[in-house]
Amino acid sequence: MRVRFFYLFYLFALVVALILVPMTAEAAGGRQFVVRDIPAARGHKMSADLANFPLNADGTVSVIIQFNQSPKAHHFADMAVRGGRLKFSLDRINGAAYRIPVRMLAWLQNHPDVAYVSPDRPNKVASDDDIPAVMGDVAWQQYGLDGTGVGVAVIDSGVFSHDDLQNANGSGSRIVYSESFIPGDPSTDDAYGHGTHVAGILAGSGHDSQSGYPVQYTGVAPNANIINLRVLDANGSGSDSQVIAAIQRAIQLRNTYNIRVINLSLGRGIYESYTLDPVCQAVEAAWQSGIVVVVAAGNYGRDNSLGTQGYATIQAPGNDPNVITVGATKTNGTPARLDDTVASYSSKGPTLLDHVLKPDLVAPGNRIVSLSAPGSTLVTSFTNLNIQPITTCQGNTCTTGASGKYTKLSGTSMATPIVAGAAVLMFQKDPTLTPDTVKARMMKTAWKGYPVSSWGYDVRGRGYFSQYDVFTIGAGYLDIYAALNNTDVANGGAPSPVVNFNATTGKATLSNSLSITWGTSIIWGNSIIWGNSIVWGGNAVLSDSIVWGDSIIWGQTGINGNSIIWGNSIVWGADSINALSDGEDGEN
Repeated sequence: MRVRFFYLFYLFALVVALILVPMTAEAAGGRQFVVRDIPAARGHKMSADLANFPLNADGTVSVIIQFNQSPKAHHFADMAVRGGRLKFSLDRINGAAYRIPVRMLAWLQNHPDVAYVSPDRPNKVASDDDIPAVMGDVAWQQYGLDGTGVGVAVIDSGVFSHDDLQNANGSGSRIVYSESFIPGDPSTDDAYGHGTHVAGILAGSGHDSQSGYPVQYTGVAPNANIINLRVLDANGSGSDSQVIAAIQRAIQLRNTYNIRVINLSLGRGIYESYTLDPVCQAVEAAWQSGIVVVVAAGNYGRDNSLGTQGYATIQAPGNDPNVITVGATKTNGTPARLDDTVASYSSKGPTLLDHVLKPDLVAPGNRIVSLSAPGSTLVTSFTNLNIQPITTCQGNTCTTGASGKYTKLSGTSMATPIVAGAAVLMFQKDPTLTPDTVKARMMKTAWKGYPVSSWGYDVRGRGYFSQYDVFTIGAGYLDIYAALNNTDVANGGAPSPVVNFNATTGKATLSNSLSITWGTSIIWGNSIIWGNSIVWGGNAVLSDSIVWGDSIIWGQTGINGNSIIWGNSIVWGADSINALSDGEDGEN
């Protein structure tokens, strides 16, 4: 009898153990467990990818909860009672980031005040001829603008206190505020090396390259102030909640540091409509507060794994209609833009699920030289990308520049701060501008003299064909001087329009239902903003282009009538915008 009792007890313990195993993040063999079979994870208030999101080591899941209105004290109390641990209060999206026991999902699904629950998804980071290519040097000469007095929030991997980010007289740093949003790591230095590079493209003064280097490496707005909001760790990784918390802080500090621009050279895959995505809701809150948000498009333009030839690879939050989403070009080693071409790795539109016309603009992003963060991951891992000083002589006196000051990176992450820097100059010239007017002026005045198509080659010699349609280059190539010259005013909003595809006719048109500005006047007509791109004719798209023809992007072929782009699929690409220098030296 006693043996039977112990046998039954053993079976009971084994069953309990098997039930509890999925509630741990990793088994002994290293397998990572996910929410998976919890029915509530698939409720109508739950994002589609929540069921496959990994659990934490303690059996909790990290989520972002959006409420129907600003959460009250009793909401936080109820969460705490049920075992929820608050990570960030995200007031700007009426939400909060929590680590919660998986059993709480059922409670959240049935809670009348809960609007939407999504996982706290990982984010990651997305190259001197760049300034002349966008007419930045002409703008400096004509207007004498350098970004003085304007603050730009760099939400990235941190910013190293480089000499090129000092005041002109060397009396102090132009990094006027720093904060880390990485739990358990208060350092605001740049352990990854990406944020410092971005800050240099934005606001580097070129101090350390005045001599001893082939050229002087100067940023677009070389006297702007940097608000350093660190959200990415030494591996370039972070989470949605960290990014949202940093955006929220930028909004709070807007008046204190005159923050008019946020630079987001990071992102992740799209999992739901921008109307539900918590990061998209955060960037919209910043936009409505008067801050221009500039976002990297992504580096997946070569991805043909699903037969889309790189289309529909824009990353979030670049899929939000309000923000300025930036693709990358390459200057091909000359300061003139006539020979510039689009970088084949630059992600293309339209956006997944919502079909928003993106990117909005393109700017130089290939092999851009900017500031190094000493000892950072990118600088130490890819030493071949570091720029070596040279020896210069005057008479019998020779000097060599200091080493370890500059490095070279590629990607839409590098193109983004060029556009952000242009926005800084526009605000310095006219502080009364709205974000919508800044965006509209940039897009209307963008240079549209591109070729019909081009080939790009990676460092291994593999070729990639690019067509210069609106889903590849948007409104065209940023022209800072032309944007500063423009005086038009966007009296309404300027969100990017939605593309509507007619499967019967094989044509597509723009819908301005989200917009007041585009297409409603002679000033902002569609043909003026997007030009006569090769896929456009009378606001419709030609049926014989690569995009429209028989491609599975728009047609019904091969996907059982549920297109990758137009359907409800959320399976696309990776969950990060890696700097190309994580694996290669740009594009030849």
